[in-house]
Amino acid sequence: MAAIEDHGYVKICAELAACLSVSIASARRQVDLVASREGARDLPSRKEIAERLLEKAQQSCTKTENSSAFQLDQLLEALAEDENFMVED
Repeated sequence: MAAIEDHGYVKICAELAACLSVSIASARRQVDLVASREGARDLPSRKEIAERLLEKAQQSCTKTENSSAFQLDQLLEALAEDENFMVED
């Protein structure tokens, strides 16, 4: 499918991509997938679907223990015994 070049739609997809930590193309694919399930073909309905997905993602994007951003932050923290660890001399 050809890319939709509406500025508002691209902006919503970019915000969705940032919240989900995926590429804009992946966020657009998610919107396209939901739109095809619902039979939405026009731009206003795709924008509505993208906004709905963005709201849902923003609710789960907050700093809760279930969010992927929080889990990644926890994995990247250095433990006290590993702070001075060197791989090479």
